[in-house]
Amino acid sequence: MAHVAGPCGTHLNLQRHARVSLCSRLPALSGCGRYPRSMGSPEAVIFDNDGLLLDTEDAWTRAEETLFARRGRVFTLDHKRSLIGSSRTTAAVKLESMLELTGEGEALMDELHDLVMEEALAGVQPRPGALELLERLLAAGVPVAVASNSQREFVERTLSGAGLLDGRFQTVVSAEDVEHPKPAPDIYLKACRRLGFEPGKCIALEDSPTGVTAAVAAGMYVIGVPYFTGTQLPGCDLLAPSLADTAVTRALGLA
Repeated sequence: MAHVAGPCGTHLNLQRHARVSLCSRLPALSGCGRYPRSMGSPEAVIFDNDGLLLDTEDAWTRAEETLFARRGRVFTLDHKRSLIGSSRTTAAVKLESMLELTGEGEALMDELHDLVMEEALAGVQPRPGALELLERLLAAGVPVAVASNSQREFVERTLSGAGLLDGRFQTVVSAEDVEHPKPAPDIYLKACRRLGFEPGKCIALEDSPTGVTAAVAAGMYVIGVPYFTGTQLPGCDLLAPSLADTAVTRALGLA
């Protein structure tokens, strides 16, 4: 958790390097994984939820630890890194392998869902800079939405607990709203359709490789803010350590 992928596969300690890996500044040495591009002020901005807008990962981790402990296993950081951003179907397959319980993936996911819903009742906190960024976008008249790989019940519970299910987001798209969740582009494409804008004129904010892959496939400009500082986000247009970073506000046309 001590480093983030930097230019040419090197690693940058985020405690020592407050500046972001900005593709447009380093065209030959990009840490984002594709040729740099820029865009003007977006027509709309779409937030991922888990680990990007809200710090739901703490709730997920507690639920995952309980799930593993019930089976005499220890939930590790490697398990977490593997599961983060995964759709229900993908996570079910991974849990079967991790717990050596072939054929029980769906049952494990049902149990995990119940556990995390209970954890979410305690409330979740916004990620650093998330609320401030949201308010600046709204003040500038930029439409915003949420596009999450989680089930709608969980998304709505966490947004409600954080006081964000109050109309500030024009639409909320969950994994249950599409046939193919992330890393397929469907969730982002549906969010853009509901907002009434072309994907290429919108910006996605993501924290996981799975989410970045989905947004890139949708044709969006993608800002990556890794939940874990050691996570590479290939394909993003901008890699930043926090939503509070000034490079993020500049990219969103707010500076």
